[in-house]
Amino acid sequence: MDRLETLADYERRAETGGGEARQRRQHDAGRIDLFFDPGTFREIDKLVTHRCRDFGMETQLVPGDGVVAGHGEVEGRLVYAFAQDFTVFGGSLSETNAAKIVKIMDLAMKNGAPVVGLNDSGGARIQEGVASLAGYADIFLRNTLASGVIPQLSAIMGPCAGGAVYSPAITDFTVMVEGTSYMFVTGPDVIRTVTHEEVTKDELGGAMTHNAKSGAAHFAVPTDKDCLGLLRLLLGYLPSNNLDDPPRIETADPIDREDPQLDALVPESPNQPYDMLDLIRAVGDDGDFLEVHRHFAPNIVVGFARFGGQPVGVVANQPAHLAGALDIDASIKGARFVRFCDAFNLPLVTFEDVPVQEYGGIIKHGAKLLYAFAEATVPKVTVVARKAYGGAYCVMASKHIRTDVNLAWPTAEVAVMGPEGAVNILYKRELDAAEDPEALRASKVQEFRDKLANPFVAAGRGFLDEVIAPRTTRPRIIAALRSLDGKRDRNPPKKHGNIPL
Repeated sequence: MDRLETLADYERRAETGGGEARQRRQHDAGRIDLFFDPGTFREIDKLVTHRCRDFGMETQLVPGDGVVAGHGEVEGRLVYAFAQDFTVFGGSLSETNAAKIVKIMDLAMKNGAPVVGLNDSGGARIQEGVASLAGYADIFLRNTLASGVIPQLSAIMGPCAGGAVYSPAITDFTVMVEGTSYMFVTGPDVIRTVTHEEVTKDELGGAMTHNAKSGAAHFAVPTDKDCLGLLRLLLGYLPSNNLDDPPRIETADPIDREDPQLDALVPESPNQPYDMLDLIRAVGDDGDFLEVHRHFAPNIVVGFARFGGQPVGVVANQPAHLAGALDIDASIKGARFVRFCDAFNLPLVTFEDVPVQEYGGIIKHGAKLLYAFAEATVPKVTVVARKAYGGAYCVMASKHIRTDVNLAWPTAEVAVMGPEGAVNILYKRELDAAEDPEALRASKVQEFRDKLANPFVAAGRGFLDEVIAPRTTRPRIIAALRSLDGKRDRNPPKKHGNIPL
């Protein structure tokens, strides 16, 4: 056979994967084509086949071996990617399959470009034994070494089990498709056999389970197309690597725009909630905000916005959930996001309204968020909208942990604890002896708020740089970020710190 004919035959077999009918069902969506800019994807190792010669595998040679790998462009920028094909041996990982993924990750590191994995795999290929496990370990090592060097994004686009879920867990962000994607260490059948417990796929490892309960996934979307579109959108906020700056864009939203509605956003009653997302969208460019981990620990909000065309990471307490109190999940969620932004040169903008840190392991886990903010060397800007009490005040990017610009609204309350709690401690004897304790308590609470819990006391000590009118928040943040464009800060030389895990 002519070598050109041989090549054509190999490519035809690679294109049809596990059979033409199955391939058509699997790839009608054209995942790779939808993800990359049209005509830019270049596949590598398209003709690779597995090396297993046992269990009848010698007759089942599929070019590409169930994974498509290569590089292309997303909005004109270089991106590497691999996509597993569940129609070929259930998307299972073989020795050669892993080698293709490893090659892509090594190239991404050498060329300083993001790597994206479209995961659809049943785990290690049983027929290859330890060779497939070694392949997973090779991938895990590259995930770890690439962490903080290049962005790593994972899409779960089908059922993933065993080792196939550990690699996404090490990457920066994971997107799951509702109703079709799952992540298991062991599936429902194994659970039923071992524990006799009946559990559905969705309950054990569905998109909402990992978005809302385990926190292992960061986004849940309805379709494959939405998933790929979200990956493209997310990459638009990120630099290609840790030495580049995030991509800035032109915006028609005026940098000096003020919003009079912000003057009335914080309710007069200190215990009445409001939606912090209203503040974030009011001050960011064009009202756009890409929220991360929306379903997990909703008492803290994290995500990406732009100010004057500059991408930033936003961290904000959410008074609409648990009064914005910091708990274990919120601390972990916030800390991981802060460390990502610091690794990839994304300035941090923090909106604070936090009454207290809740108990139940908060010492160790709250320390993670404190550690993350304190070690971050990117530009940091904090706006205190209302409450900033106790240790939570220190944790949420206070001046004392190297935040560059700290602003506050007139509604801010900065104190060791809330006025009500402070009065109950400071005036316990007087309150116990008073004829009308409620009237005395109300009077003392107002006195405490006027003397200690207002932002002008903290500003007088230099802990707040300025008290601003809420309507001016957007232009003040943009001015602060622009003044920090040339910031150069570093931590003491060390191999790495020992964050409390």
